[in-house]
Amino acid sequence: MPRIQQLSASVVNKIAAGEVIERPASVVKELLENSLDALSSRIEVDVTAGGTELIRIVDDGEGIHPDDLILAVTSHATSKIRSADDLFDVHTMGFRGEAMASVAEVSRLRVRSRQESADHGMELVVDLGRVEPPRPCGCPMGTQIEIRNLFENTPVRRKFLKTISTEFGHIAEQFSRIALANPRLHMVLRHNDKIVHELPATDRPIDRIRLFFGSDVADELIPVESEQDGTRMWGYVGHPNNSKSSRRQQYLFLNGRWIQDRSLQHALTEAYRGLLMVGRQPVAFLFIELPSDRVDVNVHPTKVEVRFRDSQQLFRQLLSMIRSKFLSLDIQSQLRLPGATGVPGTGLTGFSPPTPVNRQRELVNEFSDWSTSRLNGGGDVAPFKPFPAELPRIPMQQDSFENTSLATVLPASVNGERAFESNVTADRVDPNGFDPDSVESDNVSTTDADAIASPSAEASGSPVPMANPAANAGWPESRAMQIHDCYLVVETPDGMTVIDQHALHERIVYEHLRTRVLAGAVESQRLLVPQPIELTGTEAAALLEQSESFNRAGLGLEDFGNGTILVTRYPAMLKKVDLNELVRDLLAKLDGGGAAGVQSSARRDILDELLHMMSCKAAVKAGQRLSQEEIDSLLQQRHLVDDAHHCPHGRPTALSLSRMELDRQFGRLG
Repeated sequence: MPRIQQLSASVVNKIAAGEVIERPASVVKELLENSLDALSSRIEVDVTAGGTELIRIVDDGEGIHPDDLILAVTSHATSKIRSADDLFDVHTMGFRGEAMASVAEVSRLRVRSRQESADHGMELVVDLGRVEPPRPCGCPMGTQIEIRNLFENTPVRRKFLKTISTEFGHIAEQFSRIALANPRLHMVLRHNDKIVHELPATDRPIDRIRLFFGSDVADELIPVESEQDGTRMWGYVGHPNNSKSSRRQQYLFLNGRWIQDRSLQHALTEAYRGLLMVGRQPVAFLFIELPSDRVDVNVHPTKVEVRFRDSQQLFRQLLSMIRSKFLSLDIQSQLRLPGATGVPGTGLTGFSPPTPVNRQRELVNEFSDWSTSRLNGGGDVAPFKPFPAELPRIPMQQDSFENTSLATVLPASVNGERAFESNVTADRVDPNGFDPDSVESDNVSTTDADAIASPSAEASGSPVPMANPAANAGWPESRAMQIHDCYLVVETPDGMTVIDQHALHERIVYEHLRTRVLAGAVESQRLLVPQPIELTGTEAAALLEQSESFNRAGLGLEDFGNGTILVTRYPAMLKKVDLNELVRDLLAKLDGGGAAGVQSSARRDILDELLHMMSCKAAVKAGQRLSQEEIDSLLQQRHLVDDAHHCPHGRPTALSLSRMELDRQFGRLG
């Protein structure tokens, strides 16, 4: 075996380059962070051939002291920390002292820098790790860094780079992250001498979002804000209508640093639970500000992953912030007409956005004005009050959902809201008492109640009203009609609403069942003769492992041996359900076919998935004719649930069309 020997500085820097400098975009990120730490107000980025031939970054920051130029390209040399204790209280973007030394080892580097007090600048040249003595030069105040022929002496790394367009796409993404986090910074990006982005400084973060993602995204963003125990969250989240197939438009910034965190991403997903279809992801631009001693940013060389001292508190705050906002807004989906093509013969080229979108624009502008004052350090803006941890539930009416037929659409009570037959009212529901044992999901500890309970109010808090334009006091219910035995068309003072009868009733049944599960008052029917269902040993074990969760929802499963399980009882509301089909559908969810994921998924996900399935099977179906009385009853119950705008699977229950849009489409407005 060869003797142990000390590696040379060149080899050490090449190894560090493999960890820190993955591609040209990594160089751009590190150098942009250095410019930010130098308190620059303007940064220009020029790249050629996707950054493989040239990366030039020019800033007007404080510059580098002449005596520190060589140290700037020395491994683990930095001005930003002095001791190991400083690693737990980092206030700068860069601090590890690896980037410049790593870049200098695998490229041809030229640095020019001048401080404000100096008569001239200094230039340092490093060719593939060989450092030349610094020499005087003429240059403006700030720092200019040129990097040519990246990975010239490491051809293996260069061979694994992608196409020029792909590499530039990664650079543009790093540029956009810095620009979104620092709107008051004037930034320019050029590729092959052509301007790609020129972003003037602004005090309105929404302006940057609009420049990068367009008005279609920016106009449907909803401002959110929260402050608890010294942690401030603010930013914008997308309307549920504006979802994506991936997380690419989810931006999380911690103290000005773009980060990735599974716990916060999970909280964001939970906030949209029931509002988005399976497989869709929300849009979000969220900024988190907290004391630096509450987070460790030194867990990864690229400083993208962080470790929070109290991730649970951040999880709860983010979840509460978004849910509270949604409960105070009308998030009903709008019926989109082809207004861009105009109405033939009228000269109309389009119509104005629906009223909720206009209101969202006003909210975005109001929040931008607020954030502008905060960014400028204005003292005339009163700090907002933190949202309560939980918001009030809305009581439902008494009637029992016992059948799967039209009887499940119940007539409303004369006096409005009533208690359940089991005498369990909303005031007695205690989400915190549902399951004292917490479970882990994505490193986030939650309870079964977290996923199926809507936020409830603090004891002293007043109810938060739900904005719902369809709740029209005194509007004749006879103005509603059923079409195609599937949809309900409702006339409203503002226009018309088209309702999916199955989706709406599914949400009502889900809310009813969820409340009863939380109260421990699910009505179940015991079978005189248990129904056996033959499965494989693995399938039976997977179901029995979650039997406690099923039992809470009124479904009793017992082991009979040899892969056979017995269904001993079932929820009374599913009187006509095929138990064999129900069990096998649950098994498909456990096997990874649904939101519950694999067998090790949290109990709360399994239970919530069961409630979704039960409510879907119990709701009225498309193609089922309803009487006028049943239509009226369904519409009245619409206003007694937390979120009547979406079914439990995230599909919209209703689409609205304003009178103004109708008039424009028919050419009544000039």
